[in-house]
Amino acid sequence: MAKMVSPDAISTILANPSPDSSSDLPEIIVQVVDLKPTGNRYMFSASDGKMKLKGILQSSLSSEVISGSIQNLGLIRVLDYTLNDIPTKNEKYLIVTKCDAVSPALEAEYKAEVKSQDNGIVLKPKQESFKNDVKMEEIGLKPKQEIQTKSAAQIVHEQHGNMAPAARMAMTRRIQPLVSLNPYQGNWTIKVRVTSKGNMRTYKNARGEGCVFNVELTDEDGTQIQATMFNEAARKFFDKFELGKVYYISKGTLRVANKQFKTVQNDYEMTLNENSQVEEASNEEAFIPETKFNFVPIDELGPYVNGRELVDVIGVVQSVSPTMSIRRKSNNETVPKRDITIADETKKTVVVSLWNDLATNVGQELLDMSDKSPVVAIKSLKVGDFQGVSLSALSKSNIVVNPDLPEAKKLRYWYDSEGKETSLASIGSGMSPSTKNGARSMYSDRVSLLHITSNPSLGEEKPVFFSIKAYISFIKPDQTMWYRACRTCNKKVTDAFGSGYWCEGCQKNDAECSLRYIMALKVFDASGEAWFSAFNEHAEKILGCSADELDKLKSEEGETAYQMKLKEATWVPHLFRVSVAPQEYNSEKRQRITVRAVAPVDYAAESKYLLEEMSKMNISI
Repeated sequence: MAKMVSPDAISTILANPSPDSSSDLPEIIVQVVDLKPTGNRYMFSASDGKMKLKGILQSSLSSEVISGSIQNLGLIRVLDYTLNDIPTKNEKYLIVTKCDAVSPALEAEYKAEVKSQDNGIVLKPKQESFKNDVKMEEIGLKPKQEIQTKSAAQIVHEQHGNMAPAARMAMTRRIQPLVSLNPYQGNWTIKVRVTSKGNMRTYKNARGEGCVFNVELTDEDGTQIQATMFNEAARKFFDKFELGKVYYISKGTLRVANKQFKTVQNDYEMTLNENSQVEEASNEEAFIPETKFNFVPIDELGPYVNGRELVDVIGVVQSVSPTMSIRRKSNNETVPKRDITIADETKKTVVVSLWNDLATNVGQELLDMSDKSPVVAIKSLKVGDFQGVSLSALSKSNIVVNPDLPEAKKLRYWYDSEGKETSLASIGSGMSPSTKNGARSMYSDRVSLLHITSNPSLGEEKPVFFSIKAYISFIKPDQTMWYRACRTCNKKVTDAFGSGYWCEGCQKNDAECSLRYIMALKVFDASGEAWFSAFNEHAEKILGCSADELDKLKSEEGETAYQMKLKEATWVPHLFRVSVAPQEYNSEKRQRITVRAVAPVDYAAESKYLLEEMSKMNISI
């Protein structure tokens, strides 16, 4: 069996780091050494008895290892591969994309006999040399054996050069998996499906104005990468790329992904310019997977609030609002918006805001079929803190109605069998201390006030969340306690000409408005004190009345009754869930601590929590 290992196989691979399908390479049979799993792939060392080369088997070949076809110390015939550089380690990595198992495991690792005179591949003497040898034998002389030695690279180069032009043109393209790409490669071609397509966006900076859009691409292994196009490239490829279609792409560049903006699990991101090549893979088997989801249950959305990571959700539609027109502050542009409420098996609901085409197209479709409670799977949503926890679609978000997914079938069965009769609660309300899921738990990340106030750098990159048990010591009576809000969108309103109130968000006059709290309060615990900001829903829980009711009390019963109402809320213990982020005020950097949830102390739950904390400290009770 050892004789079946191709001599100089590693040299052949090194001489041809990225062969195309026209390359007439010698047969490459290597021994698999040090085979071990890494994730859903297998790493190994390819050996020809003289040299070794670190490598990895593509994930599609993992089944061959699991079934026992490819074994450690066994032999494989390498049919297709890519050789990647690892600049930081000054070495190369073999990525095998196609191979055949030749032999099961040998008794030991094969070691070839290395002869110093063997500097290449031995070729047969030329025909002219053979004729001369015959003449020499006829006169009784021993012919001189002529040996020509050439490297594998020389042979391949000559064979490729001797190919007819028509044969070279008939080459089938060689596809590389996304996992094999890195910024240090030259030419490559990938075959991918567009699984997400963003809208064309315009921007303006110091260098001028431009346009940009991006797509998410997925190959047959399920590996994803984000590709971005600017200006000419954006205009060239925007209509070319269609969601769900498969394309061949080449002549792009890669760079390390910006963690702030990346939306897929890949260390690199791709940029396509006007010279990049994009060709639709028509009339071919479309084996590239459809959009892949990584669903987050609704009751586990808390840790993602105001974070950079996008989420995928699946739920049953409970309600769909009419389309509203919202005016953006940035450019005064009016955009359509529609809210849908979805629920899942956690018995929680969440509001998802749809914008632009998603609001008018898919949103209208959902409104028309809302009585049937369709299941929706939504990819790439931003998690915000409006009403505690809320979701908002982006330009790259993708909605699939009644998807053919196991999760959708399971959710449909739950809803039809029991969900429609179950009492459902919004994830943003009723955040009780017994709820222990991420940012919604009043007992996760419990800290003292001193921990926050003594760390001014907290939340510099993104808001951080903590739980605190503290007392309200003071509510400033002469502060602006509330603002006048639109009854439709809760945005601030101004006095309209003549009478009524003008809402910039809804672009309409209203005869009446409502009051919403924006309250500052001082809290303290055993370690110190700090100022918190509390908004409407949380301030109502603290004071026990709405802003309209407090305003009525102040106007009808006077300042004394008003201040007594505020004092009633002090010196009462509460459990707070807060976010911490820095802000600038009068050119001074200070902490902003915002109440995200508030609840009265449940002394049974609090005692259980304290006992658990004491047990962690190995204190005998």
